[in-house]
Amino acid sequence: MSAIPTSSGPVRRGGLDLGHWLETAAAWLLAIIWAAPLLYAVWAAFHPTGYAARFELTAPLTLSNFVAAWHAAPFPRYFLNTVLLVTFVTGAQFVLCTLAAFVFARSRSRWMGLLFALVLVQLMIMPDMLIVENYRTMRALGLVDTIFAIGLPYVASGFGIFLLRQTFMQVPKELEDAARVEGCGTWAILWKVYVPLARPTYLAYGLTSVAYHWNNFLWPLVITNTVNTRPLTVGLAVFASTDQGIDWAIISAATLLTAAPLLLSFLLFQRQFVQSFMRAGIR
Repeated sequence: MSAIPTSSGPVRRGGLDLGHWLETAAAWLLAIIWAAPLLYAVWAAFHPTGYAARFELTAPLTLSNFVAAWHAAPFPRYFLNTVLLVTFVTGAQFVLCTLAAFVFARSRSRWMGLLFALVLVQLMIMPDMLIVENYRTMRALGLVDTIFAIGLPYVASGFGIFLLRQTFMQVPKELEDAARVEGCGTWAILWKVYVPLARPTYLAYGLTSVAYHWNNFLWPLVITNTVNTRPLTVGLAVFASTDQGIDWAIISAATLLTAAPLLLSFLLFQRQFVQSFMRAGIR
């Protein structure tokens, strides 16, 4: 007698699984809620003021709102200030975090664990809690109302040090030993061995840092007083204040101008953005 074959696999039910359908519907609902403000801003920015709250498919399109917003406020200066800010902060963070992470990853000192724990304490402290002390420090240094003062409190990042340290610790010790045999010193080993292997981590952290400081608002609002130093977020808030008059079409156009670089960067480099975080070990 031949054995009757049996199947130990899961029994498939006909039709759609109710739980899966509910999860999909909830995901779409959350996506629509998240995207609703952006979709409204796009609608209002590309239509005349009279159609900002009238959703008619036959409404005329226009670019005059962007022209009006660009000339109503010094947005070129705001863009320049923001680019200088994120370049300074991200560059300084790369240098300082790389040096600190390398020391924490390869030093055998018994004090490294304690020092690294003190660095991680920074992750538990919200930056807004230090605004008063940071302002006092910048005033004592004579740096109030400067781009340097906006970025100085952020040049040492506990998150960046932690992320790079974890990446450096995964580099095989044999590669460092082989580089030393070839005659490389400590600086050459860091530059030629550790930094190239950590490129996905640098990309992931760089994207996060640029997005955060591009959108940072409270500290730049406190430390800046003039147009010459205001970044885009503060400039947009001043532009959208009641003193300028409330025209939602023009305000929406100004908002899109402010967010456009980040939105375009994400749409163009979406795959690289996700892959860099996955390779960096962030889930």
